[in-house]
Order: sequence, then C-alpha cells, then structure tokens
Amino acid sequence: MTAQLLLVPGLAGDAVMWRWQREALADWQPLITDVHMRHASIEAMASALLAEHPGPLALCGASMGGMIAMEAARLAPGRIAGLALLGTTARPESAEMRRVREDAIRLFEQGRVAEVIEPNVRLAFHPAQAADPAITAAYLEFVLRAGAHQLIRQNRAVMARPDARPHLPRLRCPALVMCGDTDLLVPKENSEEIAALLTASELVVVPRCGHMLTMEQPAAVNAALRNWLRLLPDF
Repeated sequence: MTAQLLLVPGLAGDAVMWRWQREALADWQPLITDVHMRHASIEAMASALLAEHPGPLALCGASMGGMIAMEAARLAPGRIAGLALLGTTARPESAEMRRVREDAIRLFEQGRVAEVIEPNVRLAFHPAQAADPAITAAYLEFVLRAGAHQLIRQNRAVMARPDARPHLPRLRCPALVMCGDTDLLVPKENSEEIAALLTASELVVVPRCGHMLTMEQPAAVNAALRNWLRLLPDF
C-alpha cells in the first residue's frame, strides 16, 4: 500500500503556508489536515489524524504540526512510513514560554488579536523575508483569519503538549528534520536534539530563514522534502 503524504500546519496555519509544497510535491498527492482546528489537545489532534487517514502515512509537520506528527508516531509507530519535522521541538513547554503564551491569551480574550500577531512577524521571519510585504501579508491574513478562539485553544494545546523525546529513539522510519538558521521562535538546538534522538534522520539547516520555512525558503524546503520522500519504502 502506498503511504499517504499528509501536511500538518503550524499554529493557526492553513493551506496557505503549504502553497509551494502542494505544487512541488504534486506527484505525491499531498493532503493538508485541519485537525488542529477541530480538537483541543495535541493528543486529540494526533488521534483524529490517525482515525481520519487509515493506512501508512508520511507525515510532514511544521511547528505545532510537528508536535502533532510526533504524537501520531508515538500512538501508531507501525503506520508511519516517514516523518518530516520542520521548525519544531520535542520538548514540553518551558516556564518562560508558558508565561508568554498566557499573556498573549489574555489579550486574545480581550479581542486584541492584531496587537499580538502583527509584531510577531519580526520573530517568525528572517529579516529579509520580514521586509517582503507579500509574504508577511499572507502570513498575517491566515493567522488573523483563524481568530481569537482558535489562537487561544491552539496555544493552550501547545502549552500542554507531551514530551516527545522519550519515544523518538524507538522510531525507525526515514526522518527529515529542518530548521531555519535564524529561527527565533524555535531555536536550532531543538531540531538538533530531535535529529540526535531519531535513528534514521537527516538534519537540514536552511540559511537566511526564520521560523516559517515553507513560506520563506520554499525551494530549499521542497528539495529536501523530495529527497526525503524518495527514501520512503512505499513511494
């Protein structure tokens, strides 16, 4: 059976953040899941993903999507033909980040979404891409479209995420771990840790790139994903 390629968006993300991957990976007929929009915890999101897509899976998750992919791999390791983790972390939430998210949630609850999200462009993108109005407008549009309710619920899900590190060494599928060299939201050390824990992994650090890899450096991301997909036994 051929594994289904699933693209798993990050927090408040949707198909827009995978635009260039859908085109470049068309031969693999990728699907984009929206389980993060319909469930309240990383565990529930991963369980729904597995229930809605039976059979072997090639999971490509960005940021929170990577957390969902790692949890799906913990729940059903025998079904995961490959794992691609972009700009994510296997660690549980730190006390510092918990405070940051709680402060943001209070503002979201007051309807002050743009006040939080618009300055986030400087953290989410490399300075070169942060100065590109087309890229930043697309990013702001889909995050603001998600709205306060989703931003609150998804941030709470990330805050309560499980520690993925204990189960990663048990995975045997081909794995790609990618990060931007200037990611301010999830620093490179997180990807280095994931790659070291996985048995069969390749670490790719993308130059001149921040947290939003799929939008910032799509050519580099697409090339690495195609190489990873060719390693998968079912493709």
